[in-house]
Amino acid sequence: QVQLVESGGGLVQAGGSLRLSCAASGRTFSSYCMGWFRQAPGKEREFVAAISWSGGSTYYADSVKGRFTISRDNAKNTVYLQMNSLKPEDTAVYYCATHLAKGCTSAPLLYDYWGQGTQVTVSS
Repeated sequence: QVQLVESGGGLVQAGGSLRLSCAASGRTFSSYCMGWFRQAPGKEREFVAAISWSGGSTYYADSVKGRFTISRDNAKNTVYLQMNSLKPEDTAVYYCATHLAKGCTSAPLLYDYWGQGTQVTVSS
């Protein structure tokens, strides 16, 4: 079992920044890929970013590339999502998830454990 708890969401103006955190407990955090996803009202859950077990490989959706940065601290069992230059279309509930493999995927169905989500609202 893996327990994931997100934090850091909130309300921010367009152009602003937020940093999301996801604290993990349970199975060996450092062995697995971690991902961030988001879901806006009326839309499907979509991939945002992922990071391999070592942090050596990162992956981003085209919509966030150059603005968001995913990182992890295996000593703290935490993964982060630094979000800069936020846009109103980034408004969504953001979820972190664990894919029980060292490599990563962008397919949400292949992630095994999910956090409860944190709301990010970007005002124009």
